Amino acid sequence: MSSTPNYDIVVWGATGFAGRLVAKHLTSHYPAVELSIALGGRNESKLQRLAAELTDESDRTEIPIVVGDATDPTTLREMAAQTEVVCTTVGPYTTYGTPLVEACIEAGTDYCDLTGEINWVREMIDRYHDEAVAAGVKIVHSCGFDSIPADLGVKLLQSYATEEFGKPCEFVRIYLEDGEGGVSGGTLASAAELFEAAATDPIARETLSNPYSLAPPGERDGVDTGEQRRPQRDSIRSIWTAPSPMAAVNERVIRRSNALLAYPWGREFRCREVIPTGSGIGGATAAGGIALGLGVGTAAMKSRLLRRGLRRFVFPEPGTGPSKAEMESGQFSVRVIGRGTATDGPFTVTSEIGAELDPGYGATARMLGAAGLCLLWGETASPLDGGILTPASGIGDPLGDRLRDVGFTVTAGEW
Repeated sequence: MSSTPNYDIVVWGATGFAGRLVAKHLTSHYPAVELSIALGGRNESKLQRLAAELTDESDRTEIPIVVGDATDPTTLREMAAQTEVVCTTVGPYTTYGTPLVEACIEAGTDYCDLTGEINWVREMIDRYHDEAVAAGVKIVHSCGFDSIPADLGVKLLQSYATEEFGKPCEFVRIYLEDGEGGVSGGTLASAAELFEAAATDPIARETLSNPYSLAPPGERDGVDTGEQRRPQRDSIRSIWTAPSPMAAVNERVIRRSNALLAYPWGREFRCREVIPTGSGIGGATAAGGIALGLGVGTAAMKSRLLRRGLRRFVFPEPGTGPSKAEMESGQFSVRVIGRGTATDGPFTVTSEIGAELDPGYGATARMLGAAGLCLLWGETASPLDGGILTPASGIGDPLGDRLRDVGFTVTAGEW
């Protein structure tokens, strides 16, 4: 940076639903003497009201605001130059994210977001990875429920396997074991944006069809065939499993982590994310119901007419989210189980990341905050100094310690 930044972290999009939660979490958990925070967005009066509210709820005498516009590169560059790290919740990222990534790379400012829009992540990789590497800037995508539990869960499991058995797991399965919480308008808008892009952009369609589409150029193929699409009996746990709606994002992020880290898990590494539904006829029936529902939903989103009807008449507006009661009653648990072969025979290991928090909002706000703090304070275990990165490749195992500090269950051990 050309000058010393004024702030440690700017929460960009602070007056939106997710942004407000991130700002509230950071200002209430970390004292002003430890962490300087500014609230960023385009509406000055809303920012001022939020700053006053959060000041009353914390030890801070004031919380600065930074006014800018997601579509104005000049104000984004000015904002990025004032801070060490930007935590952004402003989506859909396909629409609003690119100018901010450009501004952060130019300013030398680290960045983290909540995107699950893999078409846009692919675009950022192809356009800006080399620039971010040259600038020594970490652009870390998908730092919420998409995709920290899956990506970090695999990284922690592989670290444990390597330490205890001298070998990584050759195959891992990610189980969305438990989850309860609401879905926001912003999340649904991002999903619609992904299908909108796939309808007109051949690169977006290729990104959705290729399991290795987020790997570095020239390395976008491998042994994995992609996400599960039908009910299946699980070979590890002998239960029924259903397709996961998050697999298309999380599996690609995990494969990118392996590639960016120079394939510590091997080029034959395979991963699969599923929803466990139990054993017997009940488990099979539940898996079939989930698969059918996902199939119908996907078909509707692929239809231009139905997609636009859903956005107009069904989906909540971006910036809205679940009620306080829904968030307080939420919870989630993501378990990863991996199998490998050591010199003295096969082994099975597991990791778990979970919390008594709504996964999409209460937990996601803390995950994004934790990622931003790891970047700010250099709490990383990564050989990479810059680039378009994933949570596992850009931050690594220390992110688990930071999550434990804010109430998450984060474990790894033998199965």
